[in-house]
Amino acid sequence: MGIMDKHDKVERSATLLLILSFIVVTVGGLVEIIPLFWLDNTIEKVKGMRPYTPLELAGRNIYVREGCYLCHSQMIRPFRDEVERYGHYSLAAESMYDHGFQWGSKRTGPDLARVGGRYSDKWHRQHLIDPRSVVPESVMPGYPFLAKTELKFDDISDHLKALRMLGVPYTDEMIQNAKADLVAQATGEETDGLIKRYGKEVFGSATEVKARDFDGNPKKITEMDALIAYLQMLGTLVDFKTFDESNVENLR
Repeated sequence: MGIMDKHDKVERSATLLLILSFIVVTVGGLVEIIPLFWLDNTIEKVKGMRPYTPLELAGRNIYVREGCYLCHSQMIRPFRDEVERYGHYSLAAESMYDHGFQWGSKRTGPDLARVGGRYSDKWHRQHLIDPRSVVPESVMPGYPFLAKTELKFDDISDHLKALRMLGVPYTDEMIQNAKADLVAQATGEETDGLIKRYGKEVFGSATEVKARDFDGNPKKITEMDALIAYLQMLGTLVDFKTFDESNVENLR
């Protein structure tokens, strides 16, 4: 039996073709995936990266819940036009604590990987409530209910526990104080514990304090507070003025 006869036999048997295709895909996948478990530099560690604070994590959950990722990517590719418009190209380390990550190429709206600190809280509030009041050409729907909906965070400690199981380095102290840290960041009050657990960078610069009333309503903590806190930290953790690009050449 010649090789063509064997090939003809495979083509005529759907079961055999399926089995052989599965074997080929499995072997190919293992060849690509297994070596990654022995590579220490698969994701370079970058100074400044930290897990999300409880308030930022709650905001990210809202961001995903409302499908914001369907129109806004968080991945700046290393092309001149993207870098000039959005900023430094995205690093793998910037998504190391994301489950799942917000990469993608679909951009009905602009990429948000570096949106943190570019606009004031007031701008974000107005944009989320009535997008066309600040961006006339926007096709984004409004989310005014976020400012009226109180944030539910009784289970925020459980969120941190689940993420720790996936490798996010939340400590027992972070988990135990998750609710208190969320309130501290949303109000700007009693922040000593928050700073101790997440570092001074939670506050950003002296002019852009990240522990404050984000939604303009100090009487309650809303979903708007959480979402704006998340948006305001995007792209702010890595200081690219001192960043050594030679350490992540393999990510280009």
